[in-house]
Amino acid sequence: MDRWLGAALDYLPTWLDHQMTMWQQPGCLLAVVHRGKVVLETAFGKADLVAGTDMTPRHRFRIASHSKTFTAAGILKLREQGKLRLDDAASQHVAGLHRQTGQATLAQVLSHNAGIVRDGRDNGFFVGRRPYPDSAQLLAELGEPPIIEAGLRMKYSNHGYGLLGQVIANVAQESYVTWIKREIIDAAGLTETLPDMPLPRGTPFARGHTTTTLLGRRLVVPGDGSLNAIASAGGFVSTVGDTARFFNQLSPDAARSVLSVASRREMTRRHWRNAHSSLEAYYGLGTASGTVGGWDWFGHGGALLGYISRTATIPAQGLTVSIMSNATDGWPSVWVDAAINILRTFSVNGAASRRTRDWTGRWWSAWGPADLVPMGDKVILGSPGMVNPFQDAAELTVMGRDSAQVAMANGYASHGEAVRRVRATNGRIREIWVGADRMVPKAAAVAELERRFGPKAGRSRRAAR
Repeated sequence: MDRWLGAALDYLPTWLDHQMTMWQQPGCLLAVVHRGKVVLETAFGKADLVAGTDMTPRHRFRIASHSKTFTAAGILKLREQGKLRLDDAASQHVAGLHRQTGQATLAQVLSHNAGIVRDGRDNGFFVGRRPYPDSAQLLAELGEPPIIEAGLRMKYSNHGYGLLGQVIANVAQESYVTWIKREIIDAAGLTETLPDMPLPRGTPFARGHTTTTLLGRRLVVPGDGSLNAIASAGGFVSTVGDTARFFNQLSPDAARSVLSVASRREMTRRHWRNAHSSLEAYYGLGTASGTVGGWDWFGHGGALLGYISRTATIPAQGLTVSIMSNATDGWPSVWVDAAINILRTFSVNGAASRRTRDWTGRWWSAWGPADLVPMGDKVILGSPGMVNPFQDAAELTVMGRDSAQVAMANGYASHGEAVRRVRATNGRIREIWVGADRMVPKAAAVAELERRFGPKAGRSRRAAR
């Protein structure tokens, strides 16, 4: 493993821990896989706020629409086995479809290009108002006309991926969950993943949590119901490590995979741009894709009530990042992009040199924290409160043991000014000055705020009057 990657993996958890605390998330999971190997897997916060259970990397999450990638891999596997073709009409494998829906090809359904309704007539099952549809209910709604013609644009459809689950079951002549578990999950070497609930008794499972917006507090979402005929669209349950390993295996350059190189290329290439979106993003066959900071990625996100997750693989680097939050207002969709930017910044600048390596740590003022992050022969002054902590960050040049200079900063910052470290009598650094800004350890910042603005300070001010 490159030294820059090791340095990035040291920093990522400290940044994400602050983000999770700042946005008051109940729990979070992070995993990074490099060329098939899990190189980082860590947990933050609680798996259940009511029970007070600590989150661990072994906790299973509802990974929601990540399930579509597993289902797409299943269709590609059946294609490799000669049991279907991507240009087969859906009606060749499933009866009872509306004529237009039945004429859509499997490739069109896989790429959300078949014009199929997103979630049927009433998606109340996503918020617990009713059970998820069974096969008969799903097929009844697929018997109605599609919303738009196939081949016009990307139109996301959970019902479409429910249809693909029916295709797999009919072609394989066994249940979707049985076949996908054996042929995709087990074949990929995943030991902590299931296509749907229930989990075996005693398996650690992270409960979901509602947003705080409506009630001002969080309620626990059980999250343990079966998605029935929609399992192929969103039913999967997995750990963050298993999820990251599976997506890493889908890279065309991966050494191990359940699919051929040709199938992986077809899954991950850009088929359709996401229409009417300010962000340039694409969809392939069960995978989303885009570019962050000059690095191309593919992956998927997932959202069920109480759970938000996202995974992205950067093929050129052999890296996969997966982040999961057990709250409806979680930020993994943004945090994964941030993690990619963090990784890229380390890859460009390299690991710390001998001269800069001890210029490190999180330092605080009344405004919040700043991170000294040594990379190569410079020290970057990061802002962990930002989703990209290194965006427009100041860069320091080390001049001596405890002296440096702001070598680069934006026009509103302290460009060109001196930086100094002040040590206590025992030799430990007690404060750092960047220009006129004084920063101290967290405990000292807390004590100063209490002294100046806490209840005792208020009583002292009133007494003085």
